[in-house]
Amino acid sequence: MRLKDVKELVVISGKGGTGKTSIVASFAALADKKVLADCDVDAADLHLILEPQIEHREEFRSGKKARIILDKCTGCGKCYEVCRFGAVRRQKSEDRSQKTEDRSQKAESPRAGGALANRDTDAAPSSVIPAQAGIHPPFYEIDAISCEGCGVCFHFCPDEAIAFEEQTCGEWFISRTRLGPMVHARLGVAEENSGKLVSLVRNQAKQVAEREGLDLMIVDGAPGIGCPVIAS
Repeated sequence: MRLKDVKELVVISGKGGTGKTSIVASFAALADKKVLADCDVDAADLHLILEPQIEHREEFRSGKKARIILDKCTGCGKCYEVCRFGAVRRQKSEDRSQKTEDRSQKAESPRAGGALANRDTDAAPSSVIPAQAGIHPPFYEIDAISCEGCGVCFHFCPDEAIAFEEQTCGEWFISRTRLGPMVHARLGVAEENSGKLVSLVRNQAKQVAEREGLDLMIVDGAPGIGCPVIAS
């Protein structure tokens, strides 16, 4: 079965709670040679009806978040200055001492795998922070929820003390149900990029149809009028 020969039936609505999933499950019970795709990744519930057995599971990674490497941070405040989303929080120096101590204990813990468990073992020691007349500079933390992943702080930090890491936003699955194969996903709480995850689910469902010689893809689309709906 070639991809261009696979017909698509997409059920969408202008809002949630209108019965999309029930209609999709009903079509699935009536149709032959089909694959199901639950593209309502923000609130997927087709699995509640079909009770799928997961055959393949993968992480969905998309977008980046900034994280301050405390052992490298000199407290210059450049990140605090350039952030336009209020994601960088100024902390007291005594709080820094406690956090550094907690990190050291975690790194030395047998359960944490010893010093190798410290993500910043190759970082500069905290002694690089200047202290004059008993006055220590403040340190900064980035609130992961407030961070928009723009990367400005990462590029402007003079000490290269900010890591800019790709995030795991959710998971996607290929499963087997009593009505046939199904591709579905789960987006993390308050995570973005749901449109990309919807596109991934659709593409994987098409590949399943091609491998198994199925000629119909039934899609439980996302509600509303935003990017996830268009991607559905």
